[in-house]
Amino acid sequence: MTLTELRYIVAVSRELHFGRAAEACFVSQPTLSVAIKKLEDELDVRIFERGGNEVSITPIGQEIIEQAQRVLEQSASIKEIAKRGKDPLAGPLRLGVIYTVAPYLLPPLVKRVIQVTPQMPLLLQEQLTVKLLEMLRNGELDAAILAEPFPDHGLAIAPLYDEPFLVAVPHGHRLSRCAPVRSEAIKDETMLLLGTGHCFRDHVLEVCPEFARFSPGSDGIRKSFEGSSLETIKHMVASGMGITILPRMSVPFEPGNAPPDGPGQICYVPFCDPVPSRRVVLAWRKSFTRTEAIEALRRAVLDCELPGVVKLEAATTGLEPHAQAA
Repeated sequence: MTLTELRYIVAVSRELHFGRAAEACFVSQPTLSVAIKKLEDELDVRIFERGGNEVSITPIGQEIIEQAQRVLEQSASIKEIAKRGKDPLAGPLRLGVIYTVAPYLLPPLVKRVIQVTPQMPLLLQEQLTVKLLEMLRNGELDAAILAEPFPDHGLAIAPLYDEPFLVAVPHGHRLSRCAPVRSEAIKDETMLLLGTGHCFRDHVLEVCPEFARFSPGSDGIRKSFEGSSLETIKHMVASGMGITILPRMSVPFEPGNAPPDGPGQICYVPFCDPVPSRRVVLAWRKSFTRTEAIEALRRAVLDCELPGVVKLEAATTGLEPHAQAA
């Protein structure tokens, strides 16, 4: 039994496809298949059921895969301990960031990290929350920047900042001259939403729960459309297709200091108190040993210029992550 074989079965369990798992492991499919068959023969059990193009995990296989994930994490910890003995900031830090944070936070963050910890390059991954959590658990990421709440426990969490929301409306819209607004004032509007899987979509539906009832096949779908990114949705707003709710850092200027008004422009309108917002946090496995690297990353985020957000310091100068509330 080798660590490579364990990596292969974890990859297949994630992809449920031998070809895609082989691509993820940078090996040929025959190489991966032979290695997994060798492991199954050694253990005298079947980990996967193969049927045509479909792959399923046997009950005993699921237990083996879960243990393999723990073994791989522990083996990675051995390397991390060795690196920490030399310099805890030496070596790359694998960081995942959700799509609705990455375009606005990463440019200043990467620049800051290069300035203060050039020996710790960031290996970046943009993904949905559920995928980032899976990659954290599997040891494919060292840390992730997420927005609370998220359905996972057992992680260490450090708060970064609270980010208020704004309403984005097209030029000439009835709300463009009325600030601030209440959430009730937009419930009858055509709302442009991110697609299912984006946590910010859930945040918007918390502010305007009436849009949650819209689904394909219903009359309400005419009042709710989905986009693939915040920037796509902003272009749709500018063209007059509807309105949306945005996190503050996605707004390119201070609300009230908009460029000259005119067709194709967007007006950003603040909410009345209490202003809806989201908390952005840094999450990592509790078993991750490079706590100095986590603290350096957290400090780099707080040192960035982040317009319109409320930065959150840790309880003490030392990093003492609080557990996420259930």
